[in-house]
Amino acid sequence: MQLLFIHSDYIEYEAKEKTRVAEEIETASERVEEPLVVFIAVESEDERNVNYAVTKASEETIAIFNKVGAERIVLYPYAHLSSELASPGKSVEILRALYDNLHAHGVEVKRAPFGWYKSFTLRCKGHPLSELSRKINVLEGAEAEAKTEALEAEEKAESHFFIMDDQGTFIAPGDFEFGAQHDNLRQFFVYESEKRRAVDKVPPHVELMKRLEIADYEPSSDPGNLRFYPKGELIKTLLEDYVRSTVAEYGAAEVETPIMYTVKHPSLRDYIERFPARQYSVLGKGTKPDLFLRFAACFGQFLMSKDMGISYRNMPVKMFELAPSFRKEKRGELVGLRRLRKFTMPDMHTLCRDMDEALNEFKLQFVLGMRVLDDIGFSSSDYEVAIRFTKDFYDVNKKFVEDLVTIAGKPVLIEMWDQRFFYFVLKFEFNFVDALGKASALSTVQIDVENAERYDIKYMDANGTEKRPIILHCSPSGAIERCIYALLEKAYLDKERGIPPMFPIWLSPTQVRLIPVAERHSEYVDSILPALSGIRVDVDDREETVSKKIRDAGREWIPYVAVIGDKEVESKTLSVTSRDESHGSAKKVKKQAMDVLELKALVEGEIMGKPFRRLPLSHKISERVKFVGG
Repeated sequence: MQLLFIHSDYIEYEAKEKTRVAEEIETASERVEEPLVVFIAVESEDERNVNYAVTKASEETIAIFNKVGAERIVLYPYAHLSSELASPGKSVEILRALYDNLHAHGVEVKRAPFGWYKSFTLRCKGHPLSELSRKINVLEGAEAEAKTEALEAEEKAESHFFIMDDQGTFIAPGDFEFGAQHDNLRQFFVYESEKRRAVDKVPPHVELMKRLEIADYEPSSDPGNLRFYPKGELIKTLLEDYVRSTVAEYGAAEVETPIMYTVKHPSLRDYIERFPARQYSVLGKGTKPDLFLRFAACFGQFLMSKDMGISYRNMPVKMFELAPSFRKEKRGELVGLRRLRKFTMPDMHTLCRDMDEALNEFKLQFVLGMRVLDDIGFSSSDYEVAIRFTKDFYDVNKKFVEDLVTIAGKPVLIEMWDQRFFYFVLKFEFNFVDALGKASALSTVQIDVENAERYDIKYMDANGTEKRPIILHCSPSGAIERCIYALLEKAYLDKERGIPPMFPIWLSPTQVRLIPVAERHSEYVDSILPALSGIRVDVDDREETVSKKIRDAGREWIPYVAVIGDKEVESKTLSVTSRDESHGSAKKVKKQAMDVLELKALVEGEIMGKPFRRLPLSHKISERVKFVGG
């Protein structure tokens, strides 16, 4: 079922002409004031579980009705929302059942007639939540799993959203002037307040990850387990190298822990009950215990910490792992690289003596996250900041939260819980908002006040007394695959703004492409290749026109393209086009003559301080296989 919600000043409609499946009606026209208008397309899959479809549609409608403060509801059949409609008879049955269900909740409900060509006029109120959509997937009803007490408590927990400005002032989202400057923040708030994670459309990065031969779906697996081609594996490895070296500089010791654990371990059993739907179970045989695949590196690092001899002199203790992790995410959330069932998570945990030390490290890691994202290719304007905490924590640490907002340098989304139901009392995330308005957390840190006791982690203080540490959970970049997703989505958004899409040069699979004009220029091209060692250079030696080679280099987002013809051979120079400088209102291509060493110095200046790996494919384009569409 597809639902489109419009909170309106009014809706006015008139039934004009019958179709062959039209209902009988008493009134051909009606005007309804202050309604939540629900445009509905009943789909064929809804016929498989009518009760679930009606119940979920009613729950979503009531939740939005209460959130926006509408006075009544209008159900409006609207077949144009879907191409896979249910039969007319079943559609009317479901619409009537939805009407009855809503009416039973004590809500005033009206229903526009089914099967008529109708004219309508409405006026949308225009606030951040006035236009929302939902997709009811009956398969979720079939796949629903039993909920633990922890999850039920989490669903019942009350939280409140605010915007905090750079003065530390709480502002209700409805009173905040988002405007064009803060449109991403508006989209982020809507996404968070809706709590709708399913993806209704294919996001732009999916086509890009295939066309650029980065990654693709694996037909023999499910949408949450991808295959990575050589270019994608190169980008992924470079990101891993960068995060690993950056965290080592920060002072974390790298460890490795198992990817499978027994469900019978008492500490683990208590912890995983919070996330029962995320586990990939591995059934044991005979007397062996059942195992599950980890969905984070917390388990291994906590169990390791329990067995360590830790003094207050050692603290803060920082451990890091580049952790392959597995989460059985919901099917409707699995699209491309944004959310996967198998992913690589940079996972650092910091054991702190007390809350004061934890807050100091939290602030350092907040800044670390900003630096990491900047180095990967995201400015602060590319992501939105969320800071989440319990009311008790905020009452004691108001100035600390205000300091974080000052460091962020822009308004942030605040979520405050009335009481703690997670293991943490404070967390932040830097969230990328993509072309579909979906938000995905990149860098994040949490202050954990629960797991030191659960895992019996202790340290010895200056008086020889055993104490429990405060634990910070930190992922300075977020999942490696999600970074690639965000880079691709950012490139798409750049293109929409007239900026050539590209990767940061240190992540570009090919950094320089040499294009000989004719066969006679190939000898010179081969002679200069040794001078370009230390950067990723390839040669388009195909029997194609120069214009096609240049177009293909553009489609591959090559940062620097050097054409070599008679003039260049004679002058021992290159005619170099820089992709990031070839745009603007005139759409001019900027070409520059330079020698080989100048080009090398230019690229080396761009990638200085970043990890380097060799070209993942043959340097000759003619020798490469085509991984996609071959």
